[in-house]
Amino acid sequence: MPQTPHQESRPLNISVVIPVYRGEETLPSLMAELEKLTMTQHTPQGRPFAVSEVLLVWDRGPGRSDEVIRELSNMHEWIKPIWLSRNFGQHAATLAGMTSSGGDWIVTMDEDGQQDPRFIADMIDTAYNESAQLVYGTPTNPPPHSKVRNLGSRSAKRLFTNVLSDSKFAEFNSFRLVLGEVGRSVAAYTGNGVYLDVALSWVVADATTCPVVAREEGRAAQNYNYRRLFSHFGRLVVSSGTKPLAVVSWLGIFFVLIGGLVSVWVLWQRFVGDLAVTGWASTFVALMVIGGAILLSLGIVAQYVGAATNMSLGKPLYVVVRDPASTFDPRSTDPK
Repeated sequence: MPQTPHQESRPLNISVVIPVYRGEETLPSLMAELEKLTMTQHTPQGRPFAVSEVLLVWDRGPGRSDEVIRELSNMHEWIKPIWLSRNFGQHAATLAGMTSSGGDWIVTMDEDGQQDPRFIADMIDTAYNESAQLVYGTPTNPPPHSKVRNLGSRSAKRLFTNVLSDSKFAEFNSFRLVLGEVGRSVAAYTGNGVYLDVALSWVVADATTCPVVAREEGRAAQNYNYRRLFSHFGRLVVSSGTKPLAVVSWLGIFFVLIGGLVSVWVLWQRFVGDLAVTGWASTFVALMVIGGAILLSLGIVAQYVGAATNMSLGKPLYVVVRDPASTFDPRSTDPK
């Protein structure tokens, strides 16, 4: 049953996980916003909560994000840096932060300032009102990206939710509120190459959305070019289970049926004597279509083989290390 404010003996502890790739320009202002939530707040419906920790997961991006993380952590004890041994990607970095969290609830956010921390309170109310273990902050306004990228993102999500996945997630993005014990369990057991939201769909019974307003990013959106976005979508497809393989099978059955019908038609034309010899254009088109379908199918199967190979070789999802500066230049991490 949903909790009421009178049933709560203490404020809810919120852990905020932020993967950091290139956040030197945006992290200071974002931390200033989150600092206001480190004191006990109340949601619009009166539930007390406080951000107990902010885990900044450095994913070894370009620039001086690591220096900014050190400066911020020296200023605020509630900021906890997590250092990865190399660049593992946004989802792996998020999982690393979730594993190290200790709050009743975990909030995942981007570093760019597009997601407004003040909506955390609304997401908490939504979780308790709907008894949901997972709440996505769904923007009510279009994301501040190009029309091509927004269209591609919407199409990929609809393809995943309606065709490839068994989950009932109508919407998903990187602004999440997840029950702490669920989030930490998922982060601990998720395998290499698995899309975070797919892993959450395996264990979450009830997921819902909360309307939020997306802001302009605090810097130019250069982290994801189209090559990386296609790679992102490929990981989503492969980690969604075996449905893509079923699609490949049905594709093969479809072309077998088409081939059988065409063969019957050709034989009929041969017997009635009305078969034209010329027809290179139609043959070329048929070869292109069938050849493309074969290559697409082989590509999907190859992605599965690659994912299985990485898992069988024991390739880690991420590796957490101590601050690299403390290894190569211990003086750089000394508090001033």
